Amino acid sequence: MEGKIIKAIAGFYYIHAGAAGIYACRARGIFRKDGIKPLVGDNAAFEVLSEEKKEGNLTEVLPRKNMLIRPAAANIDQALVIFALREPDPNLNLLDRFLIYMGMQQIPVIIYFNKDDLDRNKTAEKYRAVYEAAGYTLIFGSVKEGNADAVRKQLRGKTTVLAGPSGVGKSSLTNLLHAEERMEVGALSERIKRGKQTTRHTELFMLEENTYLLDTPGFTSLSLPGLPAAEVKEFFPEFSEYAGECKFAGCLHIQEQEGICGVKRALSKGLIRQERYENYLQIYEEQKKAERRY
Repeated sequence: MEGKIIKAIAGFYYIHAGAAGIYACRARGIFRKDGIKPLVGDNAAFEVLSEEKKEGNLTEVLPRKNMLIRPAAANIDQALVIFALREPDPNLNLLDRFLIYMGMQQIPVIIYFNKDDLDRNKTAEKYRAVYEAAGYTLIFGSVKEGNADAVRKQLRGKTTVLAGPSGVGKSSLTNLLHAEERMEVGALSERIKRGKQTTRHTELFMLEENTYLLDTPGFTSLSLPGLPAAEVKEFFPEFSEYAGECKFAGCLHIQEQEGICGVKRALSKGLIRQERYENYLQIYEEQKKAERRY
């Protein structure tokens, strides 16, 4: 039989085989021998050991179209990254790292800013200006108010990885989208306004026909291994419109003068957002230091 791995815990891989149900399978030793680790999201073949107990052996991982290391998952169509507008305030540097990370895998990203019911300072429009200018699809809403129609529309027919820091409403959104599942939702720490971790493993939820949502543990940092410093600029899409105006090929848009760098000239005119440019500089320097270490 064939199906999709929806969860992996304690050596068992839970495979959803359509109308036949979910089977708890162990992987054969050949996977360890060949250095293959089955991942949530993998399409897999398995043999049934007990139909009554819904148990089997995982025999083959079918070809993948992509693979993520963090979170460990396969066959992802898009990412829905969720940040809160308030409590906690969004860390845009962390958001930009996530956008780069998904860009490295050529996985499109939708940004969902949650808790707009707490946005008394009307910061939503600021973030809209920053990320719509960079070409990203944005959704603003409140999981607390129970309306997820805009999110459902974006997810339909795709396998989507849901990711973001702890405490921003990932598990609550999953509960709202997947009414049959009730995940533990942790209380937000009043002392430091950071979320307590509630999702402890990666799990794939079927929302409707051909529509899956992959919930993942929250993250507070994200490194970008293997990304050359000189390529960081390629993951800031808004730079591309002005990079053709740079005098020299391979311009890094850092130390060059405005007269010869189209990106810096656009920055000075407010056509590129200062927040994004500063994050670019920081990430570039970190990747440069990493190159020197190796």
